[in-house]
Amino acid sequence: LLELVGFDNMEFLGQLVSQRANIVRGITDEADRARVAAAMRDRAIPGVQAIIRSEKDVAIEKEINKARRKAKGKGKQTEDGSLEDQEAARILGFGADLRRARERQLSQRPAEVLRPEAKGAERYPHIYTSTPAGNNGGALLSMFGSKYALPAGTVRNEFSDHEEITIPIAKAAVRRATEQPIAISDMDPLCQYTFRKYTSLNRIQSIIYPTAYKTNENILLSAPTGAGKTDVALLTILRTISQYCSPAPSELDWTDPSRKPEFTVAKSEFKIVYVAPMKALAAEVVEKYQSRLKWLGIQCRELTGDMQLTKAEVNATQIIVTTPEKWDVVTRKGSGDMELVDRVKLLIVDEIHLLNEDRGSVIETLIARTQRQVEARQTMIRLVGLSATLPNYVDVSGFLGVNPHKGLFYFDAGFRPVPLEQHFVGVHGKAGTQATTRLLNRVCYDRVSQLVAEGNQVMVFVHARKDTVNTAQALRELALADGMLDQFASPENTRQHAQLVARVGKSRNRELKDLFAQGFSIHHAGMLRSDRTLVEELFGKGLVRVLCCTSTLAWGVNLPAYAVVIKGTQVYNSQKGAFTDLSILDVLQIFGRAGRPQYETHGVGYILTTHDRLSHYVSAITMQHPIESRFASNLIDNLNAEISLGTVTNVEEGVAWLGYTYMYIRMQKNPSVYGLAADELADDPMLGQRRGEMIRNAARELSRLQMIVFDPVTGFMANKDLGRISSAYYLRHESVEAFNKAMRARMTEADAIAMLCVSKEFEQIRVRNTEEKELKQLLGSACCCDVKGGIDSTSGKTNVLLQANISRATLQDFALVSDSAYVAQNGSRIIRALFEIALSRNWGPAASVALSLSKSIEKQMWPFEHPLKQFPIPPGIMRHLDNGGNVLVDMERLYDMDSGELGALVRNQAFGSTLASYVSQLPRVEVSAEIAPITRGVLQVTMTVQAVFEWNDRMHGAAEAFWIWVEDADNTEIYHNENVLLRKRGYMEPKVSVFTIPVHEPLPTQIFIRAVSDRWIGAETVTAISFRHLMLPEHHETHTDLLDLQPLPVTALNDPCLEAICRQRFTHFNPVQTQIFHTLYRQPYNALVGAPTGSGKTIAAELAMWWAFREHPRKKVVYIAPLKALVKERVADWGERLTGPMGRTLVEMTGDVAPDPESIRQADIIITTPEKWDGVSRAWHAREYVQQVSLVIIDEIHLLGGDRGPILEVIVSRMNHIAAQTAQTVRVVGLSTALANARDLADWLGIAKVGLYNFRHSVRPVPLEIYIDGFPGRHYCPRMASMNRPAYRAIRMHSPQKPVIIFVSSRRQTRLTAQDLIAFCGMEDNPRHFLHMDDNEIEAVLERTDDPNLRLSLSFGIGMHHAGLTQNDRKICEQLFHDRKIQILIATSTLAWGVNLPAHLVILKGTEFYDAKSKGYVDFPLTDVLQMIGRAGRPQFDDRAVARIFVTDTKKEFYKKFLHESFPVESSLHKHLHEHINAEVAGGTITSAQDAVEYLSWTYLYRRLRQNPTYYGVEDSSERGVNAYLSKLVVECFGELERALCVTVDFDYAKGKVSVAPTPLGKIASQYYLSHTTMQIFATRLDSIDHANMFCDLLHLLSEAAEWAELPVRHNEDLLNRELERQVPFAIARGRVDYLSPHAKTNLLLQKHLVRGELPCSDYVTDTRTVLDSSIRILQAMVDVAAYKGRLECSLGIMELMQAIKQATMPTDSPLLQLDPDISARDAQLVSTQKGRKLRCLGDLLVLSDSQLKSVFGPLHADPSTVERWCEGTRALPLLDVSVTPGFTMDGGSSKPQKLTSLNGLEPLTQYSITITLSHAPYKTLFKAPRMIKEVGQAYTPRFGKVQYEGWWAVLAQDTELLAVKRISMQGKSESTGVWANNGEVRAEGSKNAKKTESRTAKLMFITPETQGAYVLKLLVMSDAYLGLDQEYDVNITVGENQMTLSADASVISKEKLAEYQ
Repeated sequence: LLELVGFDNMEFLGQLVSQRANIVRGITDEADRARVAAAMRDRAIPGVQAIIRSEKDVAIEKEINKARRKAKGKGKQTEDGSLEDQEAARILGFGADLRRARERQLSQRPAEVLRPEAKGAERYPHIYTSTPAGNNGGALLSMFGSKYALPAGTVRNEFSDHEEITIPIAKAAVRRATEQPIAISDMDPLCQYTFRKYTSLNRIQSIIYPTAYKTNENILLSAPTGAGKTDVALLTILRTISQYCSPAPSELDWTDPSRKPEFTVAKSEFKIVYVAPMKALAAEVVEKYQSRLKWLGIQCRELTGDMQLTKAEVNATQIIVTTPEKWDVVTRKGSGDMELVDRVKLLIVDEIHLLNEDRGSVIETLIARTQRQVEARQTMIRLVGLSATLPNYVDVSGFLGVNPHKGLFYFDAGFRPVPLEQHFVGVHGKAGTQATTRLLNRVCYDRVSQLVAEGNQVMVFVHARKDTVNTAQALRELALADGMLDQFASPENTRQHAQLVARVGKSRNRELKDLFAQGFSIHHAGMLRSDRTLVEELFGKGLVRVLCCTSTLAWGVNLPAYAVVIKGTQVYNSQKGAFTDLSILDVLQIFGRAGRPQYETHGVGYILTTHDRLSHYVSAITMQHPIESRFASNLIDNLNAEISLGTVTNVEEGVAWLGYTYMYIRMQKNPSVYGLAADELADDPMLGQRRGEMIRNAARELSRLQMIVFDPVTGFMANKDLGRISSAYYLRHESVEAFNKAMRARMTEADAIAMLCVSKEFEQIRVRNTEEKELKQLLGSACCCDVKGGIDSTSGKTNVLLQANISRATLQDFALVSDSAYVAQNGSRIIRALFEIALSRNWGPAASVALSLSKSIEKQMWPFEHPLKQFPIPPGIMRHLDNGGNVLVDMERLYDMDSGELGALVRNQAFGSTLASYVSQLPRVEVSAEIAPITRGVLQVTMTVQAVFEWNDRMHGAAEAFWIWVEDADNTEIYHNENVLLRKRGYMEPKVSVFTIPVHEPLPTQIFIRAVSDRWIGAETVTAISFRHLMLPEHHETHTDLLDLQPLPVTALNDPCLEAICRQRFTHFNPVQTQIFHTLYRQPYNALVGAPTGSGKTIAAELAMWWAFREHPRKKVVYIAPLKALVKERVADWGERLTGPMGRTLVEMTGDVAPDPESIRQADIIITTPEKWDGVSRAWHAREYVQQVSLVIIDEIHLLGGDRGPILEVIVSRMNHIAAQTAQTVRVVGLSTALANARDLADWLGIAKVGLYNFRHSVRPVPLEIYIDGFPGRHYCPRMASMNRPAYRAIRMHSPQKPVIIFVSSRRQTRLTAQDLIAFCGMEDNPRHFLHMDDNEIEAVLERTDDPNLRLSLSFGIGMHHAGLTQNDRKICEQLFHDRKIQILIATSTLAWGVNLPAHLVILKGTEFYDAKSKGYVDFPLTDVLQMIGRAGRPQFDDRAVARIFVTDTKKEFYKKFLHESFPVESSLHKHLHEHINAEVAGGTITSAQDAVEYLSWTYLYRRLRQNPTYYGVEDSSERGVNAYLSKLVVECFGELERALCVTVDFDYAKGKVSVAPTPLGKIASQYYLSHTTMQIFATRLDSIDHANMFCDLLHLLSEAAEWAELPVRHNEDLLNRELERQVPFAIARGRVDYLSPHAKTNLLLQKHLVRGELPCSDYVTDTRTVLDSSIRILQAMVDVAAYKGRLECSLGIMELMQAIKQATMPTDSPLLQLDPDISARDAQLVSTQKGRKLRCLGDLLVLSDSQLKSVFGPLHADPSTVERWCEGTRALPLLDVSVTPGFTMDGGSSKPQKLTSLNGLEPLTQYSITITLSHAPYKTLFKAPRMIKEVGQAYTPRFGKVQYEGWWAVLAQDTELLAVKRISMQGKSESTGVWANNGEVRAEGSKNAKKTESRTAKLMFITPETQGAYVLKLLVMSDAYLGLDQEYDVNITVGENQMTLSADASVISKEKLAEYQ
């Protein structure tokens, strides 16, 4: 029935089968009625009887009678002799003898046997056929349905030795009324110009055009060969391009065909992938599309095994034409090429009917993977399938996701451009025998000679390369015997003939030359490409009459002929090891080459087979059996690829994956082919159980081979290194099994080659009898390694060919040439896989051998040959260096020779310089390493790799890679490996890498670092690291056991106020707090509390603080937190909970908040950062509040080992020093995680027996489970992308309903991670299952959210948190997560420190971050990792917590060790000593080297030098050795500071003393907390400032400060920087610019800020904020340096630069731009040029009344609120009163200063002072202050982004000489209690009680001139916040007694003059 009704009528079929009983009954009843009717007809009827019948009726009756007779002869009569009953029974499919039994069976069967949802016989609109039975591919049924009838006109001829069936030309399909040809002129300009050589599309193209070009529908096109499918694909390509065109093609007005349309295509936004079945076809497609689309600038490139593309080429390519296998490799690398895959918008699969072939599983995998990607990532990828002939097109369309009503197009043979006449010839005899072969040749000759005699060309297809020659020779001999050879000869009277004959004569192919003379030729893949091309040209021009070829010509080259002949249908199948039938699809493809549209009206196709297969091919070609899936044969390898990709992680996902395959569709349609019983489909319609069984069986096999981890109970699957490598390198699991058995840690080259050759990939290599002789010759001459097993086996032949390829042996047999190329190509890939397998197993020798062999195969030379053979050196010269593999002169000697010596060596002086360049270009590196013990079992290695070769683009390309691995002393085990990539740009810069390796006692004498080039033979370096002087640290791990104590109630505090504070959150202290309570709250000892994050250490700080306030109520407590975020958290927490009830004040001191000194003096609690407190405490003599500290709490003191650790060391040492100097005690309490060397830290803190608590990591309120997952991949971003799916899976596994925090390394990663999680959510039934609030609530939240990416993620219950978000957005995320409204928060690491938001599950996605300084990715400090995982666990909600840490697979062991053990804290003060020594020298603490050594003895560094000397480079750990080390360190530091002009050093050799004294520059560096390097830059560069370009030069100088080195420069930001440079006023520098430099980026950000330009991304906004924060401090230091050097103009220029930066305005812009952040330059210009009002400067506006201001601004803007805002901005500017009075003098012999009454009669060369008083003149205004002005003295800087306070410089100058400068701050004071918050606002009642700013007074000291006379000094009052408000006054002085007398008025500047100015 299935054959009868067809596959598309399954629903009808189901109805038939379910109604069998009724049908049987109905037919029987009909038979009874027929008998009665017959009896009635036989009755005689009176009158004339006549029957009228047409010829058609007669013919039908004859056919019926014939069928009846036939049926009668075959069947048995029933009792009543009824033929009708028998025919009815036969139609139903059973004979009479089985009828009753069958009826009984049917009566017992259920009515419903097929699924009701099966597809019905729908009629799809685009099924075009030329026959009534179109849905069956054109085949006709015989009358009774027993078989398909052959087409009408079929002729069968019987001969003595063969039979021939001829099927005539098919009738052309009738054109439908709806068909309209599409003229090219009717298309849009994009299509018109692309198809400009056409006049219209052909019939098929016209039908499909509206769907292909006007929609994005997926398409399946099944049409005969030659129907123009490639152009249909081009239409879909143009559709994709049109979506990225600007303007849109339909909108472009283009009427002139002579010029091409102008489009701008966003080429980087899309990729198009065309999958062609063969490399030859790929090349043809590339050539066609490249020429067609060249005018658009579209790049089309081939990506196959022969044609590799670099990353840059891939990025520059829009259309990638590839093979299924190659694209499978690309897409299965989840970490490498996802960026490329994500940009694919169109996937075209050509010849999709190959699903039925062995390679079909690859196509199936590709499409299934693409379909899943579309669903997972919610991206649109259009799928287009092209097929020549496709019987069950509906199934394939379902597999492609095609809408059959829109995108399914089927055209049968009636649409062939050239109709085909088909001949099927079956010869008698057994296939493969010589007699049958001779008979086939004879029959073939008969047909070929007849065709040639008619003047036609013929292609004869055979199935082996050797058969092409044998068949051509056989045909030639038969023609010679028949005397017909002349008919085959080619015409010789053309000039072309002569030219081609000459080219044939030059060919190396002997058979080709021999056959061509008689008009024959051959073509197969074993021939050289040049010979194949020549043959194609000969045949195309008619010079070859008969071409004998293999089927590759049908697939790969579009070379038609009038007739094609398939000679024989037996093809050798290497997998089955036997001959099998030629594929039907191959037959159809070959027949597709018959007929040339431009020459013939039809074509002829012959298939010559044996008689027993004749019916098979006739029925197959006419019926077209449905194509089936071959996916099951490669299920194991495909499953491994998906597991490695991360798309399948359990059996359920595997079952879902199989649901996307074509196999699944066909299993439902044709279950018996796939081994399913009929009832199995009925019981399990979705085949879930069967699919699960298939997945489990495949997983078990992969697990057995150690390729994956598989848990049969849970169904969990995870890849292992072996599975990942085999997937990446396309290894089959059978090969992996062979490698598992053969691979060993130590292998020779012979072992490795032998193992390689047993790979399953080479199983099709067969030993032919004709090759044996040549293989034996190669074995003797070209094989350097033993060949085990001889040459008679596949592995033996492969071995010989591989070694012959390496030896560059010349092969004679063309089949061997082809096999050798195949072996070399695949061998190179497989040996690379073996190398990575050896690396993953840490097998050094095996890895070395595999890498060496890999390079040998690629370079075709043996490892022992001379490395210079890799350069193009003539053989004659090479003989002097290498003689037959014997190296005469090694590279070490060559490196030491100059060009002359090299020329003499090779006896060719002219070649000496060339040879010298080659020697210098051989890639090599020098490796040096420093070792530092971390513990007794772990060493830290700091490795430096330095390139020592000259770069040559032609030799080295874009990059050179080196493999570095650390081996043990026996060269067996690899401790560590990494890949170092050297790029041309910066390749000479040292590459520094820091990693850890394990060591075991007893220590080996040495280990080795091996550096091996990835590509070059002989480029290898081995460095030994000696352990002779290695001293391991002592093991003093001190842990405090957690005692089983009764938890203390809060009443133990004995203070009602404190009890009330605690009772808000808890009633009892937890076990850790209980144990430390007495020491911290009752005793005065220093303390160190080490406990895991989340164990309640904040309470420990509070206990110590409450002790301090109880014992020292008038003193201060300083809390130092390492990060601003921690400071803000503590300020918010304590400000809310503690300060009010306790009646204490709290002040924040960070870089963001700078409270005035009075507020600090009044505060009880100071919360600050290490840097800020270090800067403050440096001047402790002058700051009384520093001396009033009774308690210093240092949070996270374990960060001593980090970059900021030196500051903590200095702070503690200084506080101890202050306590000693002031005879007061300062208690120090340190809080940290658990430490390995807590005792050392305690000793340094002065903790003896009491005060040390160092709890283990396991001591947590909530038990924590830690899982560490390793991820492969050398590249950071793809590796991060590969972690997203496992992260989502971890959430679903560990915390499906509870809160989750995912920590990532960067802002970009937060966004990318959120996007992927959203995509995974989209695949769930409820995509918003992470969101726990209703629609109205989330809508309200989204309206308040600024960031668009955050808005998207929040709508799915996923929050983001990073510094690039606004404060508002961060607060929203924090609150929603805290309230459990959103379940997931993706954050950067700062969240771990700054916000106390614990979660049930914490995922640390990657442990690396990009470090701008090293321009690479470095590991997070372990302390950060511990802090992040410490956020797991909520004591009030969870009884357990989970942390998942995703790391690079190579670092898995390190984290496994130190996350469960304590990590020792080492000092890093010795690396950052300069600034701290300089600060102490500037402060007077250090005056000599001895003082410096004594100062260092107070530090933690001093204690660790004795405990772990090797870590610090100390060779002698005795006291004397340590002192010598410190002395050397100090002297080197002094020398560096002296070179930076910060100190002066005096060596007293007589006394052996080194004295040191500060310079002004050193004091400036200390005061402003700047690097000594910055001082050196400023001091040396200020003198070279160009006065004509002062602003530009000063801006550049500011950007050169060393402090900017920490500014991050991320990936690809060099491109952004390059673009920014075009948008700013000043170029960064002349000449070459490093756009990756943080200094260049700083310069650009500052300029972009000054011009108020838009920044390209949010990262740059945050970076600008960072730059602006530090720029003010650096500029103030620059002013001081310029003043110290007496540079007046530079000082004024720097002040102007600061004004410009604070106001975001260029000095050349109008000062009016300061009035409002949104005022435009045009508005400012209109204000300045109003009629009747001339504004000279900004000061003119300040003195206007309110009404006058409104009249100025009113006409410019209609919006009253804008005018109001401008007026408020004007009133925010200060109106300054300046008065100058005589100061003091030290003259007159008095030790005390004497007050001056006037500046008259001053002594020459004497120091005097003047007093300047600044005060604000009051405004009379009704305008309010702008909202951002929170307090008196705050500057109006709306575009600066951070609160600034008004300040003024008073500059005294004489002519161009700067005499004095002083900065005067106008910051106001506040008399209130409360908290000084981040925005400068005083909470509580502070803002109401703020005082008016007082006047400010400053003294300016100057020395009078030597010459007597009257002088006019210039006093310049310069604002540090406003442009255009500077003031300048004359100060008159007289030197000498007889000069004019000054006025007795004390004021130097008259009130009148001031009024005039104003």
